[in-house]
Amino acid sequence: MTIPRSSGVLLHPTSLPGPFGIGELGQYARAFVDWLALAGQKYWQVMPLGPTGYGDSPYQAFSAFAGNPYLIDLNALREHGLLSDTEFNVLPEFNPGKVDFGQQYVWRNQMLERAYARYAFGDAQHLKPDFDAFKAEEADWLDDYALFMALKNAHGGLPWNAWEPGTRDREPQALDSARTRLREDIERVKFIQFLFFRQWTVLRRYAAEKGIQIIGDIPIFVAMDSSDAWANRDQFYFDDQGQPTVVAGVPPDYFSETGQLWGNPLYNWDAMDRDGYAWWIKRFQGSLKLFDVIRIDHFRGFAASWEIPFPAETAIHGQWVPARGHEMFEAVRDALGTLPIIAEDLGVITPDVEKLRDDFDFPGMAVLQFAFGGGDFSVNDFLPHNLRENQVVYTGTHDNDTTRGWWRNADELERHNFRVYTSSDPTEDTFAAQLTRMAFESRARLAVVPLQDLMNLGTEARMNLPGTTGDHNWTWRYAAADLRPDLAHTLRALTEATGR
Repeated sequence: MTIPRSSGVLLHPTSLPGPFGIGELGQYARAFVDWLALAGQKYWQVMPLGPTGYGDSPYQAFSAFAGNPYLIDLNALREHGLLSDTEFNVLPEFNPGKVDFGQQYVWRNQMLERAYARYAFGDAQHLKPDFDAFKAEEADWLDDYALFMALKNAHGGLPWNAWEPGTRDREPQALDSARTRLREDIERVKFIQFLFFRQWTVLRRYAAEKGIQIIGDIPIFVAMDSSDAWANRDQFYFDDQGQPTVVAGVPPDYFSETGQLWGNPLYNWDAMDRDGYAWWIKRFQGSLKLFDVIRIDHFRGFAASWEIPFPAETAIHGQWVPARGHEMFEAVRDALGTLPIIAEDLGVITPDVEKLRDDFDFPGMAVLQFAFGGGDFSVNDFLPHNLRENQVVYTGTHDNDTTRGWWRNADELERHNFRVYTSSDPTEDTFAAQLTRMAFESRARLAVVPLQDLMNLGTEARMNLPGTTGDHNWTWRYAAADLRPDLAHTLRALTEATGR
């Protein structure tokens, strides 16, 4: 994949402003696209768009194919007659600067259930042909996902491996009984997915008309409690009770002295090889329906995975186990052609990871916040003069502190290294703009900056602190007034000056 010299902004849709407690795919999403166009940008990068579960992480979704119902624009449903004005008369007290996912789980799901009820009782029947077409086109994943979510709800939210053996193990008679018993719940799940994909398609088309492409993020692994794991159990390492025998994570690194214990099931590459990597082909097909460019999170897992015996309390006692990325990507290329993929090749990168990346000509990543640590920092691969053309450079990512916050909390050696390298002495007020300029001036073909850095926000606007849970992660939102035209004009000037 060859990316032209260009730039973009990282912002997850949940961080958009709006009246109902979380970003949506409506008015404010289009306003952000307009702002990107005004700023001369070519890309909008988002995180995974799947339905989130425990911990609210977009990297732990109930499905690798489904969309997040929280993002559905409720005002659009009102316009289509699926919600009435009276249903908006009494609203919860939303925090405009922070997502309350527990509040969204209760209130928004009630609103979406009402929208489906109106459709089921005969309102908005003009949607029926499109809904029927959607169900037929997406049946390969949608049928399993809708049944999974209906069963999960019927079991009080328990994970699938805690269900009774019949449904846990997908015995045909048990599934047929569940489809009959939960028919209405299944149809409602499908309808809500239809609403999400309908709105996302409209927004993506709007972005394309403005010259903006969407970079979408797909996690390499699926969540343990997901329809993917339940419906494709043979593709993973599970025992007879549906418990994983090994799980994913990473060894001790920059973010954690004990590593990160993610808990995702690991792929059975032998099984995947036997069926020609059909699941991966379907997954990339699904991603291409959502995104113009696909960023693969934890790309190094296609060369080898950090395999941790289950159960475990930390990720320390794992081992690297080879994967079959070459074979998989060849199968995907044979089926779908050359894909627009960015490889997130951060962390412990070994020659086999670099070879896999380069053999398929995937651009890798560089993060400037990582460039100035250590004693002999001059050999750091992330220093601007060491970057490659076929690379995507970031000031920071969703897992980093904001750039302003990073400078405030950087140790003195990092600050010293930066001053020596740049022959400058930035302040907390000027550092984010300086690092952004360094990213744009680099030889990397694509530069991406989180919106928080363009707004020069501190640690309070950090999106995620890896290895932690709680209401400080994934919740940040900006206010509509913060997306100022002068910020766009400044960014456009930098973009034009650096040939992006």
